Amino acid sequence: MKSETITSKQFFSSTENITDTTVTRASIFNVKEKKEKAVKKNDTKKARPLNLVVLISTFIVMIVGAYSVYLLQPDFDQFHTNRINSSFGFYFLIVTLALFFFHVGLFLYNVYLYFQYKPIESVTDDLLPTVTVIVPAYNESKQVWDTLISLVASDFPAEKMQILAVDDGSKDDTWYWMQQAKIKLGDRLTIFQQPENKGKRHALYRGFQLGTGDVFVTVDSDSIVEKDTLRNLVSPFVVDKNCGAVAGNVQVLNNSQAIIPKMLNVSFVMSFEFMRSVESSLGSVLCTPGAAAAYSKKAVFGCLEDWINQTFMGQPSDIGEDRAMTNMILKQGHHVLFQRNAIVLTNVPEEYKGLYKMFIRWGRSNVRENIMMAKYVFKNFREGSKFGSRLLFLNQSFRIIMTYPFLLFMLFLIVSYPLLFLSSTLLGILILSSFPVLFYGKRYNWSESFWAYSYSIFYTFGLFWIAPYAIATANKRGWLTRGLSEIK
Repeated sequence: MKSETITSKQFFSSTENITDTTVTRASIFNVKEKKEKAVKKNDTKKARPLNLVVLISTFIVMIVGAYSVYLLQPDFDQFHTNRINSSFGFYFLIVTLALFFFHVGLFLYNVYLYFQYKPIESVTDDLLPTVTVIVPAYNESKQVWDTLISLVASDFPAEKMQILAVDDGSKDDTWYWMQQAKIKLGDRLTIFQQPENKGKRHALYRGFQLGTGDVFVTVDSDSIVEKDTLRNLVSPFVVDKNCGAVAGNVQVLNNSQAIIPKMLNVSFVMSFEFMRSVESSLGSVLCTPGAAAAYSKKAVFGCLEDWINQTFMGQPSDIGEDRAMTNMILKQGHHVLFQRNAIVLTNVPEEYKGLYKMFIRWGRSNVRENIMMAKYVFKNFREGSKFGSRLLFLNQSFRIIMTYPFLLFMLFLIVSYPLLFLSSTLLGILILSSFPVLFYGKRYNWSESFWAYSYSIFYTFGLFWIAPYAIATANKRGWLTRGLSEIK
């Protein structure tokens, strides 16, 4: 395996003969960057009226849907009467009511846990553990430079931080930008280049093997950390001696113009700041995100070989490395926590194709890891209460199991009662999406919060097929979104 570990002296001596080339490439990239900024400025101007049109259309559609429910009330009454009078319909009603009360009870419990959650404040410099930050990169171009610069700018003792960047056989200029970061940062950064693309899991594995810190921090190469992110991310390991992993708080970096990132920004806040706060209160965060996560060295080496050699249905696992690592650390009996004050900004897909491929990958990983979790969650896998882990597992399992029955029922309604289905669905979106709107609006920005309504409509009608497809193809390999940047 090819390895390029470069010290400052070695790197500077090796680059003396390519100074002119470097300058030429740098000047080319400066021109390219200026052009990209000009294009982005233009796109922003064009995006504003389009964004407004989408939001206004969203409200018109929901209001029309709600009003249609009112107009179609006699048809709804007849539908319910017919359903209750049939033997199948009566049992279906019982199941529907049971599910309704279960979800209401679960939601209220989640709200209670959310208010119980408090992020752990940063400990002092002398108590901070030594950390190894691992940045795997594949075809990220200049973005990897921004990631590495943001890490070095962290408010974290330099003598306690080791930064390893691994180029996973990129086909673009990622390695060039890593070299440029090395020139600027010197001994603060060590860079490696894989001879071929083997996948993110293998890039991380190399970092785990070479890291010297007591805590490993993984940061995606398309992400930017805030100044206090690292110290907040690793402080729980000092406060909770049984802490095995910590999830960072992921927010969207590229949400200034494109519609999909704007919608995902609100969705991410709900997913992380609400749901992971709930999971953290139970000591059982189910997934530490690749964008920013921390792991104790002891916990990592307790499962490292199982993790790198993990298979599913006889095939090597090349997706879901973050969820798999989290699952294996939970299995060891460790707590997995969430730090709301450890913020990381990450790029998300701006187009439909990139988005659905990302969701398919997540969906497949969710199915695989839920099966793995079933093997230990009802055993005595850790000291203390295991209720929270089991409740979270059952909730996820229920969602997976009910995917196809819900899909079939939806198709039945679309074919038999299209107007009733459409109007009731839009009314449901208006009601249920109001919670994320209120949550995001209270925490951040009210005008941006309305994207939660647009996202719900978009997901319901444009992405509903992902869950059943991911379940049916859970055995398939492939990152899916790798190479999209090359196509662009």
